[in-house]
Amino acid sequence: MKKVFISGPISSDFIGESIAKHQTKTSIGAHNIFLGQVRADEVEGKKVAAIEYTCYEELANTKLHEIREEAFEKFDLICMHIYHSLGTIKTGEVCFFVFVSAKRRNEVYAATEWLVNQVKDRTPIYGKEIFEDATHQWKVNS
Repeated sequence: MKKVFISGPISSDFIGESIAKHQTKTSIGAHNIFLGQVRADEVEGKKVAAIEYTCYEELANTKLHEIREEAFEKFDLICMHIYHSLGTIKTGEVCFFVFVSAKRRNEVYAATEWLVNQVKDRTPIYGKEIFEDATHQWKVNS
């Protein structure tokens, strides 16, 4: 299976290159992209400065592989890619990138929403919110 986890933020160059690689696949009629970005949430009067993402990669990769296989069974997709950051990601930086391609737009809309929810609900990726005052707490997905 292809590399899913990226050390540090996901760059706009990486996202652009991912899109460009698919322009030769002329059976594709629609792409959809979801980008998750670290928000500067305020929790009990403290502002989030970054999130430190960790996971047990072997288990997370197994879960992501299951989700991927289910997505290809459930939707008529041509391509699908999931990338998630590990390490410290500052507010405003991209930490989650889902890229879906199919013949038609309806498939990519439905598949993208389903994939994002499945990754959030089923994949053991943990985020420690680091506040501006250097304190932290474990993040609860919402």
